[in-house]
Amino acid sequence: EKAKKDGSKCEDWCWGPCVPNSKDCGLGYREGTCKDESKKLKCKIPCNWKKKFGADCKYKFESWGGCNAQTGLKTRSGILKKALYNAQCEEIVSVTKPCSSKIKSKSKGQFSLLLS
Repeated sequence: EKAKKDGSKCEDWCWGPCVPNSKDCGLGYREGTCKDESKKLKCKIPCNWKKKFGADCKYKFESWGGCNAQTGLKTRSGILKKALYNAQCEEIVSVTKPCSSKIKSKSKGQFSLLLS
């Protein structure tokens, strides 16, 4: 999409995944080709991203399920919302995380106001 704006007449760009400059997240670039043209675009992979799905696959996730006492994990599913740069994405994904050991209280803190 950005390639069209910078003077390319090519319509059928094929983009690769975002490749971080170092480690497995942060700033990087993605390469694109169209016929005999090639370009690089800046991109970013958030460091807290679910690397398993790739940064170009955007999902709408449901709420976390209850804690499975046997595994100590809770699960939720996500349905593909958008695939950027023609990424190959799974339609439905599932993620797990450890159950919280903290008990969350409903009260956000109590205080009393003293007037004199």
